[in-house]
Amino acid sequence: MKPILYFVIPCYNEEEVLPVTAPMFRETLCGMIKDDMISEKSRIMFVNDGSRDKTWEIIDRLSKEDEYFEGISLSRNRGHQNALLGGLMYAKERADITISIDCDGQDDINASREMVEKYLEGCDIVYGVRNSRKSDSFFKRTTARGFYKLLKGMGVETVYDHADYRLMSKRALEALSEYKEVNIFLRGMVPLVGFKSTSVYYDRTPRLAGESHYPLKKMLALAFDGITSLSTKPIKIVTGLGFFVTFISFIGIIWSVVQYFLDSAIAGWASTVSIVCFLGGIQLLSIGIIGSYIGKIYLETKARPRYIIAEATEQEEKK
Repeated sequence: MKPILYFVIPCYNEEEVLPVTAPMFRETLCGMIKDDMISEKSRIMFVNDGSRDKTWEIIDRLSKEDEYFEGISLSRNRGHQNALLGGLMYAKERADITISIDCDGQDDINASREMVEKYLEGCDIVYGVRNSRKSDSFFKRTTARGFYKLLKGMGVETVYDHADYRLMSKRALEALSEYKEVNIFLRGMVPLVGFKSTSVYYDRTPRLAGESHYPLKKMLALAFDGITSLSTKPIKIVTGLGFFVTFISFIGIIWSVVQYFLDSAIAGWASTVSIVCFLGGIQLLSIGIIGSYIGKIYLETKARPRYIIAEATEQEEKK
């Protein structure tokens, strides 16, 4: 039995690029259907992430004109990761496999065929990995490499040079749905799911139309979310710093007392330095210890909704 495939494509203010890339997605989907790789029930599903332009109107029109297009719209802008997760969770009830991809046309859509082939060979997760970063600027290339190295140093398991272009089977999505945290970073969460996985490699091209919606500010925010949602190592670093400063403080206390008895200190100076050093070390140590507990609570008790679906295309509502 041929699997039902859903392309899940997050969109935020993409009115310029959607008319360009939508036919590309359709051509690839129909090509795989024609080659008997996937079921005729396979679809392309756009996820409108609270766009302020005509993105949703374009998605709605596409779904009315062509049965292969579907769409859902979130109640407000929730960010790329939440929009993607919302689309994946919505699609898992309708599909055997999903492939998530950005709508800007930078990721090679043809690599999706190889992803499906890997799935048919028994893989539940297939990562799309860039061959190189030649198309990036020196600044972006350097910061991206630093980002992956930082994540690795913090103990976060990720696939190097992989963004959010990946195939996931239904059972992999079911497992992912068990992860309830609100502050999500899918590049680090998906490897935690386990199951058999592999990678396919492709060349990334410049954006086909419009402007990037991931400036440096958002990239830094994504990096921060990735570290704080999957690692408590920063808190451990603060704790270690607290121990170090406490140790130095005690040395400072001993030194100041010695200076006092040698009559080399100004009156009152020794006691002031001792108190400041001691309290500074104890405060950092206390913050680190308390932070360790807060970090664990933070990772376990996040319970706000990650996304809310406000609308679906008419085609979906009839089902």
